[in-house]
Amino acid sequence: MTTSRSKARRSTALTLLLPALLVIAAPPAIAQVAAPQWTVVQAGHLLDRPGRPARGASTLLLRDGRIEAVRDGHVEASAFTGVPATATVSVIDLRDRYVLPGLIDSHVHLVSDKAGVEGQLDGVSKGVADHAYEAAVNARKTLAAGFTTVRNLGDEDGVTLALRDAIAAGKVPGPRIIDAGNAISTTAGHMDPTLGFRDELHAAIDVHGNTCDGAEDCRRAVRRQIARGVDVIKIATTGGVNSRIGAGLGQQMFDDEAKAIVETAHLYRKKVAVHAHGADGIAVALRAGADSIEHGTLLDDADIALFRKTGAYYVPTLSTVNGYKERLAKNPEAYTGEVRSKIEWRIGITGKALEQAVPAGVRIAFGTDAGVSLHGRNADEFELMVAHGMTAASAIQAATVNAADLLGLADQVGSLEPGKRADLIAVSGDPLTDVTVLKQVQFVMKDGRVEKDVRGLQASVPAGSTAR
Repeated sequence: MTTSRSKARRSTALTLLLPALLVIAAPPAIAQVAAPQWTVVQAGHLLDRPGRPARGASTLLLRDGRIEAVRDGHVEASAFTGVPATATVSVIDLRDRYVLPGLIDSHVHLVSDKAGVEGQLDGVSKGVADHAYEAAVNARKTLAAGFTTVRNLGDEDGVTLALRDAIAAGKVPGPRIIDAGNAISTTAGHMDPTLGFRDELHAAIDVHGNTCDGAEDCRRAVRRQIARGVDVIKIATTGGVNSRIGAGLGQQMFDDEAKAIVETAHLYRKKVAVHAHGADGIAVALRAGADSIEHGTLLDDADIALFRKTGAYYVPTLSTVNGYKERLAKNPEAYTGEVRSKIEWRIGITGKALEQAVPAGVRIAFGTDAGVSLHGRNADEFELMVAHGMTAASAIQAATVNAADLLGLADQVGSLEPGKRADLIAVSGDPLTDVTVLKQVQFVMKDGRVEKDVRGLQASVPAGSTAR
C-alpha cells in the first residue's frame, strides 16, 4: 500500500526532474547559419596557375575564404551565378597590380635568425617564452613578405608546433605552418644539440631525444616526433656548415639508419626532408626514399640520376649566403674556427648544384633556410635562383605549385583555382620579367582575410552595385 509519505517523495522527485526532462524532450533550437562572406578581387594581371601563361585583366570571386570562380575581365559580383543580390560583397581593387598565389617557403626556422657565436649564446641564455615571442614576430614578418605557407624544419622546444596551432586557430597572424618539431640526426651529427658545449653541460642540453644510433634507435626517434604531432620529419645525413664540430660535410648516417627513419615516417604518412651537403649523404637519403633534399651543395651525376628516378624535390636554400655575408660584414668574428672555414667554402660554391640540377630536369621547390638568412627577406631567394640557372617563371613555380606539392598541400594552395584557399599576393610589376618585384609585396591575403594592404584597396558594396 502506498503511503502518503511515499507519494510526497515521488512528487518532489518529479518536480526536480521535470526541467531536465523538458530539456531532453524539447526539439533542438534552430542554429543560426552565418551568411556567406563574399569577396570580389579585380586583378590587372593574374598568374593563376604558375607554369602556365598569365592572364590579363581578371576577376576572382571568393566565398568564405576559398576561391569560388575566376573570370576574364573586370566584372562585378552580379556577373557570377550564385551570389544573392542582397549580399554585401567586399571588393578589392587590384586592377593596377599583378596578382599571383601566396608564396610558399619550404625551409624556414622561425624561432630565431641569430647564428654563429650570437646564436649559440642565445640558445642557452634565453628561455622558451623568449623564443615563442620571437617566433611569433618572425611569422608575422614572413606573412607580410607574401609567404602564406611555410615548412618549419626544426626547433627544440615545441615553440613552432604551438605557433602552428595558434595561427590555425586565428589567435595570432602568421603563415600556415607545416612543422617538423625536432630534427633528427646521429650522435655528433648536425642536429646534435650538445656540439660545442662542455661535457658536463650535455645532460642539461640533450633533453629532446632527437639523436639516434642504429636502425632501431632511429625508428624510436621518429616515433617520438610523431607522438608530438609533427607534420613532417626532418633528418640530417651529413654534417652541416653551422655544426660546431670539425667532422666535415660528408655522410654521417648509415644506410640502414636512413632507411629505418624514412620507412617509419612513411608508415605514419609523414614526408621526410633531409639536410644533406655531401654527395654520399645525398645518395643515402635518396636511396632510402627521402621526399626532399635540403641544400644538396655537392650533388653529383649519380645523385641527379637518383633524383630523377625517385622524383624527390631539391630545395637549394641559396639565401644562406646572404645571412653569412651580412653577419660577417657587421662582425668579422661572428663565426669562429671550423664553422668560419665551412662558411667561406659555402659562400664560394653556393648555386653550382642548382646549375647542374635545372638542365637535368630535377624537380625544384623554393626554400630559403630563413633563420640562417633574415626572416621577412625570403623573396631574396628568387634573384639567386634566377642567377643560377632558373627562369623567373620556373622560380615562381618552385615557390607555388611545386612547393605545395612537396608539402602535401597541392589541393589547397599553390594556384588560384576554384575550391582552393584564397591565398594571394599583389605586386606592382610583372614578376615574370623582373622577379625582384616580389621583394616588394603590397597586398597579402590568406584564407580570404586581408593581412597586408598598403593602399587601402578593399571596400564593401551590395552585390548588384557597380560602385568601387
